[in-house]
Amino acid sequence: MGIRKLEQGGSDSTRRRASEGMRRPVGDPSSRASDESSARSVRPAVSVVIPVRDDAERLEVCLRAIAAQTVRPTEVIVVDNGSSDRSVAVARAHGTVVLHEQRVGIPAASTRGFDAAASDVIARIDADSQLPPDWIEQVTRVFSDPTVDAASGRGWFPSLPSAVSRVLAFLYFGSYTMAVGAALGRRPLFGSAMALRRTVWLRIRNDVCRADGELHDDIDLTIHLPRAARVVIEPRLSVGISSRPFAQPATLPRRFRRGMHTIVAHWPAQAPWRRYRAAIRERLLKRAAEG
Repeated sequence: MGIRKLEQGGSDSTRRRASEGMRRPVGDPSSRASDESSARSVRPAVSVVIPVRDDAERLEVCLRAIAAQTVRPTEVIVVDNGSSDRSVAVARAHGTVVLHEQRVGIPAASTRGFDAAASDVIARIDADSQLPPDWIEQVTRVFSDPTVDAASGRGWFPSLPSAVSRVLAFLYFGSYTMAVGAALGRRPLFGSAMALRRTVWLRIRNDVCRADGELHDDIDLTIHLPRAARVVIEPRLSVGISSRPFAQPATLPRRFRRGMHTIVAHWPAQAPWRRYRAAIRERLLKRAAEG
């Protein structure tokens, strides 16, 4: 794949030297406006993490889509979770970083990749995620806003007729957002199309649940995000995903059961009523501090 570092943004030391050479009087409105504009124009480097287990064909399609992106990621990390097919060979053929995680389960595999990622922003997708050509570019655009801590798109089902895909996507992700968002008191991330700052990951890496393979890792990550973290739901980060949940309806109860298990596993410390109470208290304190 020939992954190389993005040339955009420059190093922190370079930006500091540039800013020191262009000082304006303290409190100058034009200085503040320039600083905000500069901060938003910096496009961060992106690492892409893909956990995989026996999904070689879809991984091949996914990696080809990454190679064709309008903006290339700094690195692509494929975490093999005990595959018996050609998944590892496919990943190596595309020049990705290949890691191995023996503990079976997406939480263990995805967090293994997060730990290894070196870029400013860590994007997390699945082997069956079908990325639009500008997906990485949109990630860099979203995170050029320094106030964004995590971001997520949603999904659609490209193998289904367009009208059917739209209806099912609305029902599937609408119910996910409403149910999980209500339980967590914040917008939930979606594992097939999400990203977060590496600095945020380093803050929570020791808190997330890695060993329980029955957890939904995206819900668990949402739970452990700092309470003050800003989460953005960005439609332009949405991806095509497999329609397997509907082709194999018997798996749907298991998906819902895992979601409920993920939420209940964090009770009582992260029970909904406690999260809402803490959020309200923080808002009141913030308003009081602002006068």
